[in-house]
Amino acid sequence: MAEFIRIYEENPNPKEIARVVKILRDGGLVIYPTDTVYGLGCDITKTKSLERIARIKGVKLEKANFSFICADLSNMSDYVKQIDTATFKILKRALPGPYTFVLPGNNDLPKVFKKKKTVGIRVPDNNIARMLVRELGNPIVSTSIYDEDELLEYTTDPELILEKWENLVDAVVDGGYGDNIASTVIDLSSDEPQVIREGKGDVSVIY
Repeated sequence: MAEFIRIYEENPNPKEIARVVKILRDGGLVIYPTDTVYGLGCDITKTKSLERIARIKGVKLEKANFSFICADLSNMSDYVKQIDTATFKILKRALPGPYTFVLPGNNDLPKVFKKKKTVGIRVPDNNIARMLVRELGNPIVSTSIYDEDELLEYTTDPELILEKWENLVDAVVDGGYGDNIASTVIDLSSDEPQVIREGKGDVSVIY
């Protein structure tokens, strides 16, 4: 049975943040708000937790396209190869914001992701998400939670999310209503930036 933890984005309560971080450190799965849709995440260092997420999503872990949620750009450099000035300028312009950037991964990637040439990096414009990562001390591996409803691709109400997910995860963070538009995905791993998916973030950020 998942814990339901209310946190206000304007002024996140450090006690509640610490409570969620303890769950992540103990290998738990947490659903939490971002600047786009609600995400399902775990501590990047917990292989068993990563496997649980892959099972829930029905994908093989090695092939899964999960995002790494980072607190800021320096946090990101732990897992990404050295990037050039042009790429850095785009990231600086866009982040924090509703984007996922695909970047070349480096040799410090967790073992389960070693074969991946690229990783999706997010720095959400959401205090709760960034405080969780900061307090945890390393990225949260994350994936969006979809809805089976054909009209509504993403559930936005935390109470409905709890109802649906309470037996699958260890905590649901209620950070208010989420958005129902996913992040814009931009591939910066080759010479020219490439828009993979147009979402909430304005694609003109790459020009």
